[in-house]
Amino acid sequence: MDFEDALLAGELPTAVSDCLEEAGRLRSAQPERAHRLLLKAQRMAPRHPAPLIALYRFYFYGHQLERARFVAEDALRLGAQWLGLPEYWQDVPARAFADTRFDPVARFYLFALKGYAYLSLRLDEIETAEPALQLLAALDPQDGVGAGLLRQVLARRGSEQDEEAAELPA
Repeated sequence: MDFEDALLAGELPTAVSDCLEEAGRLRSAQPERAHRLLLKAQRMAPRHPAPLIALYRFYFYGHQLERARFVAEDALRLGAQWLGLPEYWQDVPARAFADTRFDPVARFYLFALKGYAYLSLRLDEIETAEPALQLLAALDPQDGVGAGLLRQVLARRGSEQDEEAAELPA
């Protein structure tokens, strides 16, 4: 399977594609059934990014942020396999990817890491978000996926907490 084609839902078995399409149609009216279809699609095509992306979106837009972050972790592991990186993002060397503009696997990995960091911020898990954003900055020094904004949010949050602490009586 070519990852670039896979990202565009290419080389997706018909049964998996059917599950994803049906889940999309049922998302609002029958979310439980849509969820089961998404999980089935992921089981049928565990190394294909399309079911992961669909499941991530289902959880994210359904405000199930912890579940969305688990899917982001799965996406990171899938991207790592394709890139020959360590399985866990915490073990990935902090070296810039060669050219992320034209490498769909690298972009997938970077966007998955950005999603993971964003969800960690939303879940108020700064100790998790901060190292993910640091790695993202190292892997994507040109900020091609726009994670700089998340780093600014984190920095602003830190300065606001410092100001609040300074105002507390001793």
